[in-house]
Amino acid sequence: MRITFLGTGTSQGIPVIGSKHPVCLSNDSKDKRLRVSVLIEWDNYAYVIDCGPDFRYQMLRTNCSKIDGILFTHEHSDHTAGLDDIRPFYFRQGNIQIYAHERVIESLSKRFDYIFESENKYPGAPTLDVNIIKNKPFFLNDLLVIPINAMHHQVQVFGFRLNNFAYLTDIKTVAEPEIEKIKNIKVLVINALRIEPHISHFNLEEALNFIEQVKPELAYITHISHLLGFHEEVEKSLPEGVFLAYDNLQITI
Repeated sequence: MRITFLGTGTSQGIPVIGSKHPVCLSNDSKDKRLRVSVLIEWDNYAYVIDCGPDFRYQMLRTNCSKIDGILFTHEHSDHTAGLDDIRPFYFRQGNIQIYAHERVIESLSKRFDYIFESENKYPGAPTLDVNIIKNKPFFLNDLLVIPINAMHHQVQVFGFRLNNFAYLTDIKTVAEPEIEKIKNIKVLVINALRIEPHISHFNLEEALNFIEQVKPELAYITHISHLLGFHEEVEKSLPEGVFLAYDNLQITI
């Protein structure tokens, strides 16, 4: 299984528009972060978790010409706003599979009503095959996926475990039974927004405590804001086996 980090930034990305913060002015490519998303590939399959407003560019810069489906963690714009840009895939492949909580599907059907229309549909709109996720395992072709239920302040979010890889973003609280699903996993990806506490995201301390609780072999931090600091400096401060993810990073499990 190959994982490509399409984006590792928070909802505004880095640099933030108009910001003079030193991290936003950094020339280090690892300090430039698109909105958070990953591409997961195995055998001849390719799935994306979340498609935010940078989705088109992310697909272009990774030379991704095929996706078998999209899994959504939740409905916020930085995770869903790129849905219209699945059209080139649809024109080549036909209907695109999407997987999400029923609440997320309802939100998408309002924001992208022209995609979800069943009558008099605009011919240029893509067509989706909708799969409702509940908190129970399901398959992507031959691969078992275990949802991880969590809270993003008052918004429910799903993380996902795929074999020995777990991806959780926009997490603030996770119940113990959900943590048990990913304990001692090989690779964990978890969000850490900044140094200071935040109402709906782990800060760095909370993320490191969560990593210590899960005890993965390796952990990668994502959904990073400029307020976490420079990539190079923060990376040096992390415990052994914990790394800052960055855009275009690829790992193989």
